[in-house]
Amino acid sequence: MAEVTGTTWTVYDANTLTQAEIYGEVLCDLGKANPKIVGLSADMAKSTKISKFGDKFPDRFFNVGIAEQNMFGISAGLAKAGLLPFVSTMAAFTTMRSAEQVRTDICYQNLDVKIIATHSGTSFGAAGTTHHCTEDLAITRSFANMTVIAPADGIETANAVKACVNYPGPVYIRIGRGFEPPYYEKEDYGFEIGKAVTINEGTDITLICCGITVLQAAEAAKTLKEDDGLSVRVLNMHTIKPIDEEAILKAVKETRRIITFEDHNIHGGLGSAVADVIAASGKGCAFEKVGIPDCYCVVGYPEDLYSHYGLDSNGIIAKVRQLMGKDFEEDENWEDEV
Repeated sequence: MAEVTGTTWTVYDANTLTQAEIYGEVLCDLGKANPKIVGLSADMAKSTKISKFGDKFPDRFFNVGIAEQNMFGISAGLAKAGLLPFVSTMAAFTTMRSAEQVRTDICYQNLDVKIIATHSGTSFGAAGTTHHCTEDLAITRSFANMTVIAPADGIETANAVKACVNYPGPVYIRIGRGFEPPYYEKEDYGFEIGKAVTINEGTDITLICCGITVLQAAEAAKTLKEDDGLSVRVLNMHTIKPIDEEAILKAVKETRRIITFEDHNIHGGLGSAVADVIAASGKGCAFEKVGIPDCYCVVGYPEDLYSHYGLDSNGIIAKVRQLMGKDFEEDENWEDEV
């Protein structure tokens, strides 16, 4: 197989292309280099932008119609035949309508199927509860053999899609719907599946984020430094599973305060994954999870929903100030009481 060393789009396109459109462009580059790559859609090729691949490689693209469960079963068969399926539909249809097929047909057999799930979190805010997907991280990280990635922006989506080609087993990549603003300015910042990226160094508190909250946390860290004199560490935990335990425990030891932010229910997602690592370590720290509370999200524009649930920079700043106001014993006995 030929190695893909670059892409036909540039980083300047990230300002005009959605995450899904960048995914479509990158998949075409990968398809040109690897004839084993095939694409599947459930009558949503244009919405998920896998149509770009279908237009370029019509003999390697399959639209199964509005039959998501069948689509994942077919992708399992194609993988068993030695092909490399990329499957695209909405996150809600992937992880809830087709949960059994993803689990049993794909993950149980540990097949090389790459799932690019669009419209994740509250990114399709105005469509309402049926099209929100704030449960997918909890569902997919509970499936054995599944790798789970939540890119920060379009550039990181490109990196994740390229990296997953040679990464063994099923991979779930969740991306948004609209023009989520980019954080990264170039592709070569050190993306690696399973390894967090340090966005900002800090010693007072650590913010662990994924998806759209990465940019918001980075902006919040600048304001907190300027206005409050706080040294805020920001980690882009793009890979939810396998999670970077080393980066989490380093943050516990060096900052002793951690907050997670995610466009997902607070149960079972990034926050829960981080909490699992902290609890298993036996180390103590001040810790909070911020995301969609135990409810079905209200309807509205994504930007308004991020603000409503404290996932924008203003909400992050307020939460940091709140946690910094809590007292706990800073010693090396790791028996702190918040």
